[in-house]
Amino acid sequence: MRLRYAVLLTLLAAPAAFAQMASDGAPERSGDDALHAVNPVPPTPGAERAGAYDQRRALQARSLVGNVPFRSVGPRVMSGRVADLEASPTDPATFYVAYASGGLWKTTSNGTAFEPLFDTLAVMTIGDLAVDWTDPEGDGETIWLGTGESNSSRSSYAGDGVYRSTDGGRTWTHLGLGETHHVGRVLVHPDDPNTVWVAALGHLYSPNPERGVYRTTDGGATWEKTLYVDENTGATDLVLDPSNPDVLYAATWTRARRAWDFSEAGEGSGIYRSDDGGATWTLLTTPGNGFPTGETAGRIGLAVAANGRLYAVVDNQARRPEDPDEERPALTREDLETMTREQFLEVAEEALNDFLDRNGFPLSYTAESILEMVREGTLEPIDLVHYLEDANQQLFDTPVVGAEVYRSDDGGRTWARTHEGYLDDLFFSYGYYFGQLRVAPHDPDRLYLLGVPLIASSDGGATWEAIDAPHVHVDHHALYVSPTRPGHLISGNDGGVNVSFDDGASWSKANVPAVGQFYAVAYDMAEPYHVYGGLQDNGVWVGPSTYEADEDWLGEGDYPWKRLLGGDGMQVAVDPRTNRLVYTGFQFGNYFRLDRDAEGGARAERITPRHELGERPLRFNWQSPIHLSTHNPDILYLGSNKVHRSLDGGKTWQALSGDL
Repeated sequence: MRLRYAVLLTLLAAPAAFAQMASDGAPERSGDDALHAVNPVPPTPGAERAGAYDQRRALQARSLVGNVPFRSVGPRVMSGRVADLEASPTDPATFYVAYASGGLWKTTSNGTAFEPLFDTLAVMTIGDLAVDWTDPEGDGETIWLGTGESNSSRSSYAGDGVYRSTDGGRTWTHLGLGETHHVGRVLVHPDDPNTVWVAALGHLYSPNPERGVYRTTDGGATWEKTLYVDENTGATDLVLDPSNPDVLYAATWTRARRAWDFSEAGEGSGIYRSDDGGATWTLLTTPGNGFPTGETAGRIGLAVAANGRLYAVVDNQARRPEDPDEERPALTREDLETMTREQFLEVAEEALNDFLDRNGFPLSYTAESILEMVREGTLEPIDLVHYLEDANQQLFDTPVVGAEVYRSDDGGRTWARTHEGYLDDLFFSYGYYFGQLRVAPHDPDRLYLLGVPLIASSDGGATWEAIDAPHVHVDHHALYVSPTRPGHLISGNDGGVNVSFDDGASWSKANVPAVGQFYAVAYDMAEPYHVYGGLQDNGVWVGPSTYEADEDWLGEGDYPWKRLLGGDGMQVAVDPRTNRLVYTGFQFGNYFRLDRDAEGGARAERITPRHELGERPLRFNWQSPIHLSTHNPDILYLGSNKVHRSLDGGKTWQALSGDL
């Protein structure tokens, strides 16, 4: 019997499953043309963006509805993606959290309450922050903020440079670097607060020269770019030698995302060292010294132990060699690429059905029916390969080496991999979304590696174990490791903040800020009406418009907002006749019709249009649009590379356009 969409059923039953497989996307395809393609629309200059912010403030001041109050109707239980966090070395209950698109927040109560500090500025997107906790004037800590998230996903929006606050976040000064767009790291000199280094990744969707490592020695009044590779290579990480602040290490990364493509590795990716406080740099990763280099070298993260030992994690995009011990299926795509019609007709039905199951063919296609089509000449064996040439095929079918951890005991001159084999289930094919490594200040062998799970090593990276928990969200991007209290960790991930005081054996949540990242919102016509929304890596939710945020649900055990689907939640449309039929889904055009009042709970039926054998696959954007007719709610529209229309609520489809 053919398998019945086991992956799909897993998604519906366990909403986090797809997040683990495809958090904010993998490359649709890769190719050198991604680095050299011409952008039809140039990026908006930083000065023009700054002027737009001033114009918006002026319009708000004159707005006829400027005094209409807003209130939060939720939800906040899932929080949102964290870009960075910093905690007080003397008071573990005090820390700052920078959200990828939710601004900067501070808690002095270990996460039970937060105060927003950056929600009136020109941007809300944060890449990294650094805090000078000395507070010599007594006005509050000095905070340096690099705007623009560095994770290079589709929802990683540009910042406008660097900001500084000298009074704990009450007031801010913009200090330039507006064209950097995405900041990977900000470092403050431990003995000279006027010396600061910035790792700038640069534009996400276009090449630009304002990327690399910048340094200021006058508190941000002026900046000098001291490390630059090329217009497609930026700096994504910076670390200081704890024993000598004149010694710095920088990681550069070649990457280019386009609307149609993403190249996440390249020749410019490497590790540099400076012995003069960042004034000059020397490339450490050269062919033959043990570290991966060349066109398959992806994003790199760095960590320096107290004894000067240097660690690095690299997203190695080289393809894995075939495992000679792995059992080979009886029929593969490679076989079909060269197979004649006569050879195909000799394939056993059992082998062909196994191929169909492994590759997710609809149940309407069986070995018997396909063999008959080939026998009649209406189908060629290569058509089975073409059917699977999904634009997003590499999301699931890219056997890259993935995450690797390397160690250097001689300041980066030579390197050795710390572990045997592969670090599976950590990065998959989208290591560009992670690239963060930490080492415990008290133990040079205690490492933490951030990916889909959070994993740790106690033997210098030789072996690893997961230290997150079932209630800790996947996709970790920031980790604070206390220099004064061993085992005190604060993790920032796609679901907010988690705190541990026992080195990951147990975790608490600190999801107070309502900073969920909504791709889309919608409402129904019920009384009172419900609000729906699709969130980044947090599924699709629905809740009452009358909800007012409180903590009563913690005691009652019944949160007013309910999750409908997992993955990255996308657009929502609701049939207004009954308010029970909901059309929604997750990334890459995976849409469903849900009956919220079905017996036994909400029931989901997949409605995504499919191509037929002999046709090229449809190409769906990360966020594929849907629209329910306001005149006849049985009519639904959906966009791939074609415009599709259904007259029966998604049961059947017709294409209204050709390939757009």
